[in-house]
Amino acid sequence: MLNRRILLTTALFAAATSATRARADGGMSRVSAYAFSFPALSGDDIRLAAFTGKPLLVVNTASLCGYTPQYAGLQELWSEFRERGLTVIGVPSNDFGGQEPGGANEISETAHHQYGVTFPVAAKAVVVGAKAHPFYKWAAEARPKEVPRWNFHKYLIGRDGYIADVFPSAVEPADTRIKTAIARALADG
Repeated sequence: MLNRRILLTTALFAAATSATRARADGGMSRVSAYAFSFPALSGDDIRLAAFTGKPLLVVNTASLCGYTPQYAGLQELWSEFRERGLTVIGVPSNDFGGQEPGGANEISETAHHQYGVTFPVAAKAVVVGAKAHPFYKWAAEARPKEVPRWNFHKYLIGRDGYIADVFPSAVEPADTRIKTAIARALADG
């Protein structure tokens, strides 16, 4: 009897969680971040499905922005949490202030050589508007009030493939709020 009650409670909790997520995601509960991929700066693809069950921090970046030094903080997060399952993905974009005007070589120079980035970096992509990359369209539908408004906007994707938290550009990667959210996402599941 007790086992049945536990199973029923667990099932009801799971159903309520699914219903809440479906409402929060604007009905997109069937599509997770793991359905998307980005062309990599190196020419391959960054398939988010390769990280299924692991948290992701997806950040739109730019080489000529006042927030560009956040690359160093993102690298520190990657170094600190990657062994526990976190992947950081940089997505260069020229959408804000034309601050990513260069091509792959210039982006690589900034990210890899100037800031020592070793986490995956995508090829330049559009992150807002009608021509936005499908991942960013999905995120905008899921969290319409938390879309990128500038460079270095951060989406934390939980182990379940859905947006767990969003951090605007001004929130530094070393901020306690980001580290706490990452630790929570790593502990889930």
